[in-house]
Amino acid sequence: MKRLFVALCWVLAAGPAFAQAPAASEPKSVPASSEPAVAQKAEAAAKPEAVPSEPGAKPASPPESSAKVAPEPGTKASEFPPEVQRALDALVRADLKQGPTAGLSVGVMRGGQRWMSGYGYRDLAKKLPATVRTTYRMASITKSFTAVAVMQLAQAGKLDLDADIHTLVPEYPVKQWPVTVRQLLGHLGGVPTYDSPSAGNNTKPVTTKEAIGLFADRPLMSEPGTRYLYTTWGFNLLGAAVETASGQPYREYLRDHVFGPANMSHADLDEMSTRDAQQAVGYRVAGAALKPSRFLDVTSRFGGGGTRATVEDLLGFARAVLDHTLVTRETMGRMQATMVTRDGHITDYGMGFATYPLRGHYIVAHAGGQPETTTLLVLLPAEDTAIALATNVEDEAKRLRRLSIRLMETALDEGAPARGGHFTDPVDAVVYEGMGRLASYGLAYHDWATRGPGTLPAETDLAGAFTKVSSLFDRAAIARDGRGAMERIRGAHEPRGESLFIRVGAHMAATVERAMGAERLRSYRTQGAAGFFADYLAACETLKCPEAERFSPTVRSDVARFVAGWKRAEVPALKRSRLEAMKDPERLWPALKEAAVRAPAVRPDYTDELLTLADRAKRNPTDRMRWLERATELHPESMDAHLAQAVGLMEADREPEAIPHVREAFETPEGSLVLSPAGFLKRLLDTRSPKVARGLLRAAVTLHPDAPELWDALAKRERALGDAGAAKTALAQAKRARQVRAAQEARAPKSTGVVAPSGSAPAQDKAGSTSPSVPVDPESSPEP
Repeated sequence: MKRLFVALCWVLAAGPAFAQAPAASEPKSVPASSEPAVAQKAEAAAKPEAVPSEPGAKPASPPESSAKVAPEPGTKASEFPPEVQRALDALVRADLKQGPTAGLSVGVMRGGQRWMSGYGYRDLAKKLPATVRTTYRMASITKSFTAVAVMQLAQAGKLDLDADIHTLVPEYPVKQWPVTVRQLLGHLGGVPTYDSPSAGNNTKPVTTKEAIGLFADRPLMSEPGTRYLYTTWGFNLLGAAVETASGQPYREYLRDHVFGPANMSHADLDEMSTRDAQQAVGYRVAGAALKPSRFLDVTSRFGGGGTRATVEDLLGFARAVLDHTLVTRETMGRMQATMVTRDGHITDYGMGFATYPLRGHYIVAHAGGQPETTTLLVLLPAEDTAIALATNVEDEAKRLRRLSIRLMETALDEGAPARGGHFTDPVDAVVYEGMGRLASYGLAYHDWATRGPGTLPAETDLAGAFTKVSSLFDRAAIARDGRGAMERIRGAHEPRGESLFIRVGAHMAATVERAMGAERLRSYRTQGAAGFFADYLAACETLKCPEAERFSPTVRSDVARFVAGWKRAEVPALKRSRLEAMKDPERLWPALKEAAVRAPAVRPDYTDELLTLADRAKRNPTDRMRWLERATELHPESMDAHLAQAVGLMEADREPEAIPHVREAFETPEGSLVLSPAGFLKRLLDTRSPKVARGLLRAAVTLHPDAPELWDALAKRERALGDAGAAKTALAQAKRARQVRAAQEARAPKSTGVVAPSGSAPAQDKAGSTSPSVPVDPESSPEP
């Protein structure tokens, strides 16, 4: 999982520099709907559609246009304050300077306020600007539309969520285990995803029956309910179930029951016959240029990635979700609650939406990625807010996530940044990680349950829960086994961990709200987690909380020490602003170093901002490396800083200097968990540079010499880069590692549980993630 108080902005392989694509329309403010939806699920399948365009085109500067956006019927126009509109526009423009980009459309909604704008070009060859009316492929956001349709039919009694999908889709054969509709909605059905290049690379229109036939004969990858496996094919089954239960074609049902009621006037299935002149031409990054996307017909993934829409449509959908227009409040609450595996692991995915806390916000979201497009819809139900982003450049999930967080800070937190903490003592780092996770889960779930459609876990023994949290933060236990302590802390929000962080954190949030008011709960995104703990303890003095609910004396002492160090190290100019947002960040570098001297053991963490500055300087290698070096200088215990510097060194052909930084990252408390073999393979998916990918794998095998999947991946990279000898050596090491693993498995006690078909389900590592080969169509869930 990602840190809760710091977005894990890992700068893997910076893309080539491109000219900025300026705004094609001035920001428009019109009436809004309601909350946002965020997600991190990408359908990065096959190849996009080729469209007439100039090969290797670089965006030029189009004239500003003023595409008017009419208010929705029956609503009163309302605008964000001018200073907020300017701030939103400025941060989008600043992000676009980093390139690569062709066109981008953005929408932000909070309560009755709405701001939308288009930037760059929807068609580079014809110099047609992107506007709020530009239509994009929605890719995997389609899954949210399909899930709403399924839940509407379930509410109407036309579909049983616990029915075997075979009873609704007879052309899908009976499998080795029954697969229910409910399991498919949460990617717990074991249905595979694309398992070869050809599996997701369809170029001809297909019917619903033909789309199901493309994967109907594949066995399940795991027993339903036991493992989260993101799958577009599973949502095709749900789309077919919608047709059976409703008696309508999927397209017709969506138009009548989802798109129409949500005022999504331009939404439709993405078929060539439904496209209009506003459809964005798709592009992919190729070397130092943008190339037209390769052709993909998405009727083969109709229920999981086959629609198109505008950002205005997405905000209409968000309003309908937040106002419970499409399904009841109770149903939407169930859709927004994360699913749980049979052994008590949270999946961070509900029914058709990713759902998780981020910096104390309860996020409901979905992202999409496929040829021609990258999209993101973020909903914050407790705050009646939504953010919609769509671009016609592929593989831009990291950019859209980063931009969504900046937009969220501006719309909800007056631009104030959320920062994690830097600690020189590894025990402090683990304790603060726990405090941060507890604060984020507690604040998010409290808001979601009191101001959104959510519910909290049932409370049985609150005093006992506080005692167990104090035990998780016990310094002696952490010192004895830091990795084990971190694992326990990272599972303390889950049912297998008795939902401790949710129960205790939500109680703390309710207590602070009673004593200090609801607005106080908004301050901890800038004060840090220790500020939340300190206010809770102060509220307990006022409200006379039982002693059992005040944590141990050691925890209280840590809280006081963390708060004091944080205050000593604050840089006044950066309390309400991010470092990269300053006109001259260079002049603040001495102040940051002085702050580190004032509070060497405990201080705010500026890693994310320093790495953003490095990313923005990628056209100037000297400046880029200077900011990367400053990140590790200021935060030598930061996993992110060391990984980013390693990538920068690899890009500069200084791989031997990079390897020690990867090792430093691995040796941090966080790195020892997340930089598993699976963790490295997952990060390769974000790496556009073959050279950097090879360098990371070379570092990874030094840390995990007995992981055959890493050696296999390295062999492929070496071969692709023309080093046949190195590839042969890596394959030999992979063979040796498999022999070692087989011997270990032979000595291990035999499991008495049901086992999936041989070779179908990759094993889990200790952090709860899987370790397969790099998939052809990576679709992974967001993490807090």
